[in-house]
Amino acid sequence: MLDQLINLVKEHAGDAIVNNPAIPNEKNDDAINETANGIMNSLKGQFSGGNMEAISGLFQGGNIQSNPLVGQITQAVSTQISQNFGLDASAANNVVSSMIPKVMEQFVSKTNDPNDSSFDLNSIVQNLSGSSGTSDALNVIKGFFGIK
Repeated sequence: MLDQLINLVKEHAGDAIVNNPAIPNEKNDDAINETANGIMNSLKGQFSGGNMEAISGLFQGGNIQSNPLVGQITQAVSTQISQNFGLDASAANNVVSSMIPKVMEQFVSKTNDPNDSSFDLNSIVQNLSGSSGTSDALNVIKGFFGIK
């Protein structure tokens, strides 16, 4: 799943990372990987903290821009980018503030699209929980969606 998430970040990294003079070109791949890892770690943190409602709320759609979880992910990734690439907080926020919502919107869209197998709820839950024995967690999330 991380590879697919990295690819989503790459698709949206143009102005935010690749064409951004604050991030040297030789660090573009590192910044992309850091962004994808930050998204994944934020989701894992929510999952391990038992915040299934926030995770399921994300996948139920709606306005991604105003979703509190997307805001938390944006802040976490911004902090990581600032620390790891020597950017001030404002520059780091500029890097991620438009990119993260676009990435998350596509992530949710692909997960919810039955014709797109690049992301599926089972593999997401397995990746967030760190194990394949996730039937209870998966059932909780499916319950939020009304899926049997």
